[in-house]
Amino acid sequence: MEERISTKRRVRIALLWVLMGLAAATTCALVLFLAVYVMAKGVPEITWTLLSTRPSYLTGNIGILPDILNTVYIIIAALVLVIPLGAGAAVYLTEYAKNRKLAAVIEYAAETLSGIPSIIYGLVGMLFFCSFLDMQTSLLAGALTLVIMNLPTVMRTTQESLKTVPQSYRDGAFGLGAGKWRVIRTVVLPGCVDGIVTGCILSVGRILGESAALLFTAGFAHTVHGFFEGLSNSGATLTVALYFYAKEEGEFGVAFAIAAILMILTLVIQLAAMLAGRYFKRRRGR
Repeated sequence: MEERISTKRRVRIALLWVLMGLAAATTCALVLFLAVYVMAKGVPEITWTLLSTRPSYLTGNIGILPDILNTVYIIIAALVLVIPLGAGAAVYLTEYAKNRKLAAVIEYAAETLSGIPSIIYGLVGMLFFCSFLDMQTSLLAGALTLVIMNLPTVMRTTQESLKTVPQSYRDGAFGLGAGKWRVIRTVVLPGCVDGIVTGCILSVGRILGESAALLFTAGFAHTVHGFFEGLSNSGATLTVALYFYAKEEGEFGVAFAIAAILMILTLVIQLAAMLAGRYFKRRRGR
């Protein structure tokens, strides 16, 4: 009887190992196929002319320089707003909030915000920022919409990082006579800066890959502007330009080139987040 049970158990374990191996192999195969397919289609289409010029309907030239600049502008504008808001909210909820029920409600609301489809953010951003606040379709309206979208991510990652700082560090600083804000500024924040930086870098990745919300708020224009002038005008980011060239123009070569650029940037951002986390962990360990 014991041999039969042990045999059945070994068969089950072997079957589970096979199923897990198949799942892992399928996942890796899908990722590799997607990456290789996009790179093979897109990298040969990337040229200096494509990257450094603007589109011209008179000459038939296609360039994505305005889309690159618009992407940079919207990332900068969104980060300038979302980092202090998200980090400040996390510090308040973790270090200052005395009413834990209220803090739990705010955290639950943040978790709910992170699960809302981005197309709904775009609809709300169009009605509130573009129409109600009369910003029209502009990069600033798109950036404000992305701030709302990424606020839960920055807030939660900062909160989790703050919780990793041992309470003994705070107690030791208080014992030396330091005030609340001084303890947070000189002890708590330096001790969790790795998580904060990682969360901010990952937010850049989400901003870079967003398209649905920007279709409603930022627009489709392919014009080159300066930073402040560009924020007040309509502009297409790289993801919106990908949709435009593939769906409206039928320029699939350009679309694959933009897709390859976005994939490379995403890989760079993920690598930067990993390296930044390791760097600050080593620095904190010293």
